Amino acid sequence: MTKNRIASAFLNKKAFIPFLTGGDGGIEKTEEYIDAMIQGGADLIEIGIPFSDPIAEGPVIQAADLRALEAGTTTDQLFDMVTRIRKKTQIPLVFMTYLNPVFHYGYEKFFLRCEEAGIDGVIIPDLPYEEKEEVRQIAEPHQVSVISLIAPTSEQRIAQIAEEADGFLYVVSSLGVTGMRGEITTDLDSILAVAKENASVPAAVGFGIHTPEQAAKISKTADGVIVGSAIVKIIEEHGKDAASYIYEYVKSMKDAITAS
Repeated sequence: MTKNRIASAFLNKKAFIPFLTGGDGGIEKTEEYIDAMIQGGADLIEIGIPFSDPIAEGPVIQAADLRALEAGTTTDQLFDMVTRIRKKTQIPLVFMTYLNPVFHYGYEKFFLRCEEAGIDGVIIPDLPYEEKEEVRQIAEPHQVSVISLIAPTSEQRIAQIAEEADGFLYVVSSLGVTGMRGEITTDLDSILAVAKENASVPAAVGFGIHTPEQAAKISKTADGVIVGSAIVKIIEEHGKDAASYIYEYVKSMKDAITAS
């Protein structure tokens, strides 16, 4: 079921994939923001599990992680929230987390809870390529895809990573941490060409994208566009009133991708 859910995000269309930090503003607000994303046209949603040392994140998402942790957000609360969301929608849901929280929760217990709640995949930026298979063997029986990342530095490995990818392929647009960028200068076309030639799953691009123009341009070659910091910034700026702003932003990005 889970692979079908992730595949459905890309079925006959370019996917828009928004991200938010779970618990930023409170669990109830996170649920409200996810509803707004769905209404705005999101095809798949990434939910960040807040962590005290998110090494792949820029200052915007780091600050959101801190706010969520200070509010007392736990992984169990996020699992309970996903269970509630699953009663309303079958939109694909993916956790973005780090190896440390999964390790401390217990691999088997974590992926069992993912299956029970209805999480379709996990993105773990600090999971070494050499250790991915070990995690995948635990996740797969629970119908959870371990999403592979391809960075601009992965040149020698792009084909290998793409060939073994599950769910979808997360192509990192720029070196460094997450955050809004005025311009994406990486040669994405060549990376995507190699990735698509070797992968049996769609390839979505993330890191730095925040304008409809960027989304439209990237979606001409990518199967999907991932946006995080821009949405987290909306939550930071508008607080408890952010839902309507999230809806408008997601809709503008989805419309741009659809029209490209």
